[in-house]
Amino acid sequence: MNETSPKTKNRPEEEAKRLINRLSRIEGQIRGIRGMVERSAYCTDILAQTAAANAALNAFSRELLAKHIRTCVASDIRAGKDETIEDLIAILQKFMK
Repeated sequence: MNETSPKTKNRPEEEAKRLINRLSRIEGQIRGIRGMVERSAYCTDILAQTAAANAALNAFSRELLAKHIRTCVASDIRAGKDETIEDLIAILQKFMK
């Protein structure tokens, strides 16, 4: 997927709501971590919360990636849009850094 790509995805309302709810929880975790830093919480306590936020963000990404492969990628391949495979490889490489 090109960084400047104007591609969009029409998600079912339930899927969008589920993703937004997950992001809202992650956002709350990040605000909590900031609050811990502002209150001078102990380092390992902050690190534990950071690990939890990272795990939540990774779970969000896995869910979104799986849905992308099952819908967008599969549809594009069926339609002969082989460039979608390169887009998928590029995004997977970003996750593996």
